[in-house]
Amino acid sequence: MLFRKKIERACVYCAHSVRLEGGTVLCSKKGLKSETDSCFRFRYDPCKRIPVKAKALDFSRYKDEDYSL
Repeated sequence: MLFRKKIERACVYCAHSVRLEGGTVLCSKKGLKSETDSCFRFRYDPCKRIPVKAKALDFSRYKDEDYSL
């Protein structure tokens, strides 16, 4: 859901910020902030969102007969 209309406002996803070590971001407008903070200058950058990995499928419950014609 990278481009959904309702996104959580967080500095880590803002176009004005750069992620640093230790859970902080450097905002060009407000300085050092926490990743979960946000301000009125928030502008969403979809390229900064890291998508959640999909779960691996469990094929152990299937038998070889299930894959033959």
